[in-house]
Amino acid sequence: MKNKITYVIDDDKLSIKLMSMLISKNNFCEEIISFYNPQNALDELKNNAANSSKLPDVILLDLNMPVLDGWQFLDEFILIEFAKKIVVFIVSSSIDPSDLEMAKNYPIIKDYIIKPLSSEKLKEASLLIEVELR
Repeated sequence: MKNKITYVIDDDKLSIKLMSMLISKNNFCEEIISFYNPQNALDELKNNAANSSKLPDVILLDLNMPVLDGWQFLDEFILIEFAKKIVVFIVSSSIDPSDLEMAKNYPIIKDYIIKPLSSEKLKEASLLIEVELR
């Protein structure tokens, strides 16, 4: 099953631009929807929770963001009942061991990718997604 929609959630516009270019170049998905504010992404997810065709297959989530960080996003995300399974990857520049440990507390997180995102890391993510979305 091909990944149709990917949400990229990151407060850094350059990171989103670079990730989007890499995702497109590698045919990772059919559509990329970017959010600079995780609250906007949560609102969109809540509004479409029952409509599987409008939900992403994959979320690439940064951790260090103002107002609402990646952990706060995840705490709210796991409370929402979705019409389909959504695969979440952390994509962060944080190499803090406590962040890596914390990610293990969220079964929804399939992998912790340290920036910069690369073609190799996207290929590995694609394999994990294939297994998850079967």
